[in-house]
Amino acid sequence: MASDKIIKIEDNNFESAVLNSKETVLVDFWAAWCGPCRMIAPVIDEIAEELAGIIKVGKLNVDENPQTPTQFGVMSIPTLIIFKGGEEVERIVGFKTKNELSALLKKYA
Repeated sequence: MASDKIIKIEDNNFESAVLNSKETVLVDFWAAWCGPCRMIAPVIDEIAEELAGIIKVGKLNVDENPQTPTQFGVMSIPTLIIFKGGEEVERIVGFKTKNELSALLKKYA
C-alpha cells in the first residue's frame, strides 16, 4: 500500500474499521496475484489521498482474510464495496478509472 491514508482491513478488524465507522468507507477486496487489482491500486491510492477525512479507504487481501469476502459474497476481484452507516450502498467489480470512481464516491461523501 503506497498511501499512508489507506487502512489495512482484515477479518479481525472489519467490524470496527468498516461496519462501525462513522465515515463512509471504501473497501478494496484484492490479492497480490490479481493483475486488475494491481492496475487499480494507484487509483485507490490517489482517491485515498484526495478524499482523506471525507471517505475512509481500506484494502482487504482476500487470500489472507477469507471470512469477510465470503460473508459479503465477493466472487471476483477487484471488488470495491462502499459502506455507509455499516451498510453496503454500492459495489463495483473490476477496474474503474479515477474519474468514474471519484464521481461514484462523491454521492456518498
